[in-house]
Amino acid sequence: MNQYEVYCAQAETQRRAAAQATLVNRREMHLRAAATWEAMAEAAKDNVERAMVNEAAKMAGPAVS
Repeated sequence: MNQYEVYCAQAETQRRAAAQATLVNRREMHLRAAATWEAMAEAAKDNVERAMVNEAAKMAGPAVS
């Protein structure tokens, strides 16, 4: 399981906890936590994509001016 999947799983856990919460402030806390995990997942995904682009550029060799 990669970092993106772990973060998505944590976000889902927080959404489930929010659905089960009876107190409004606890529900909102879980929803904020889910949003944070989702943002972290997107950042992890972006990092992997950038790393792939950088690796492809390295494999292609130096740019010609």
